[in-house]
Amino acid sequence: MSSQVPIVTHFFDEPTNTYSYVVQDPDSKHCAIIDSVLDFDYAAGRTKTESAETILAFVKEKQLTVEWILETHVHADHLSAAPYLQQKTGTKLGIGEHIKTVQETFGKAFNAGTEFARDGSQFDRLFADGDTFSIGHLEAHVLHTPGHTPACLTYVIGDAAFVGDTLFMPDYGTARCDFPGGDARTLYQSIQKIFSLADDTRIFLCHDYKAPNREYYAFETTVGEEKRNNVHVGGNTTEDEFVKMRTERDKTLDMPRLILPSVQVNMRAGNMPPAESNGQTYLKIPLNLF
Repeated sequence: MSSQVPIVTHFFDEPTNTYSYVVQDPDSKHCAIIDSVLDFDYAAGRTKTESAETILAFVKEKQLTVEWILETHVHADHLSAAPYLQQKTGTKLGIGEHIKTVQETFGKAFNAGTEFARDGSQFDRLFADGDTFSIGHLEAHVLHTPGHTPACLTYVIGDAAFVGDTLFMPDYGTARCDFPGGDARTLYQSIQKIFSLADDTRIFLCHDYKAPNREYYAFETTVGEEKRNNVHVGGNTTEDEFVKMRTERDKTLDMPRLILPSVQVNMRAGNMPPAESNGQTYLKIPLNLF
């Protein structure tokens, strides 16, 4: 039996402030890749795979077998490299089952044609709350933790929880809830599900933006630390207090720089929209919609 303490290696993409992870079973050399990044030069409309290649080089160096590629949600701040990683590893891609809600919402927003399936079929596994799976001998289970988006998941793998955007470092706070399908009250309740895990559960974050007075990027904390010290939801913060704070704060935030390209790609599991009649692929910029 595994000790259920996965080896977690982080990869940071500073242009999007995103952390990706390789989560390894120490007993079998099986692993999962969580929240990968496709490099994207917005001004030039050009993609590269350098971030994904860095992860693949690590996997090769450590002689790992990639068993899963996992997404915590449909990201609004970076494009996923999942299709490229699947091409190179031949493995399965998973996301939450409520991706179908996100696809329906954004399929309309981007006026995607009938070619765009809204049933989650672009993914190999749609996880529901309470589902379990394995990475080698590591046991993993799924918490549905919506609020930031309807499809957000927390993957609890051994003693580690990968929370996506739901929580940030304790000195930075919590996810915004003003995207379509987001809800501050729902987010508070989702965070309480995470807080019900053991206090020494390691929490790994999808993003960090350096809190005021902190000069370095950070990616790991614990359930206990978040419960005690998270500046938005820690201590004795009530649900109503959180909803008031979160709602007021969200009104002051700009949209993420890459939300428009990111969502229309990530709702397709990281695939680009189909090429048009001239053979060229295009991304849409809906005007005055968000």
